[in-house]
Amino acid sequence: MKILVATEKPFAAEAVDGIGKIIRDAGHEMALLEKYTDKAQLLEAVADADAIIVRSDKVTQDVVDAAPKLKIVVRAGAGFDNVDLAACSARRIVVMNTPGQNSNAVAELAIGMMIYMARNCFSPGTGSEIHGKTLGIHAYGNVGKLVGRYGKAMGMEVYAYDPFITDKAVFEADGVVPVDSVEELYSKSRYLSLHIPATEQTKGSIGYDLLTSMPKGGTLVNTARKEVIDEQGLAQALEERPDLKYATDIAAGNQAELEEKFGKRVFGTAKKMGAETAEANINAGLAAANQIVGFFATGCTRFQVNKF
Repeated sequence: MKILVATEKPFAAEAVDGIGKIIRDAGHEMALLEKYTDKAQLLEAVADADAIIVRSDKVTQDVVDAAPKLKIVVRAGAGFDNVDLAACSARRIVVMNTPGQNSNAVAELAIGMMIYMARNCFSPGTGSEIHGKTLGIHAYGNVGKLVGRYGKAMGMEVYAYDPFITDKAVFEADGVVPVDSVEELYSKSRYLSLHIPATEQTKGSIGYDLLTSMPKGGTLVNTARKEVIDEQGLAQALEERPDLKYATDIAAGNQAELEEKFGKRVFGTAKKMGAETAEANINAGLAAANQIVGFFATGCTRFQVNKF
């Protein structure tokens, strides 16, 4: 089988070497497309591919149409909204993600951004400490659990809300206080770490009402998706509450306007950095390769995210 690794934002060299070894040891062929600048290059590369590994690269209807032999797509990372699930399902192409492989990298970034905002973006002047402050975790998955663990290690009081976890013992076992609603979570949290996916239910759901309910000095840290933010509501909340801050790993559509208007109260990474560590790179890449090899060897679809 021919397995294409298509990454506009490349894996670390060590990850590429490891992926190649896994693929070749299983008797398959690897093709590599890195740093491509035109979608036509991707369309050409998938023409004879049986499988594809991507990072943030978009696997859209035209990519599926250009790949008549394609049987499986693996997104190296947790989110998979860059893959057209409907188009893949219509062709009975399996789509998988690699949950948990980037979690530590994202969690460390979230904590780092909290400290950065608390210290006034490392500019001169008196900042504050996150020790002793309340931390809210919105969605208690792999990343959320780690953020909670690190927050507790920093001396924070941690709350969490996840509508898909009904057993409060899951939170309590980690020393985390469960709350009954998203409104309660925001009203208690001096720092709020956001980890919800972008779905029809969550898009635009984080806005003015939730943000203005946060305690004085509230800071929202978004390492999830920009689509979940009501950007006009965010701007209004920042306007009316000079104490609020917003740090994001995914630039808002109005990021430049927010930064110009609110200065150091708003921070965005230059480009999505959550999974940009060598360790996360390697973990996600090797997991993707192993999942594809397992799929072709035994039909394993453990991490499949689409249905057909």
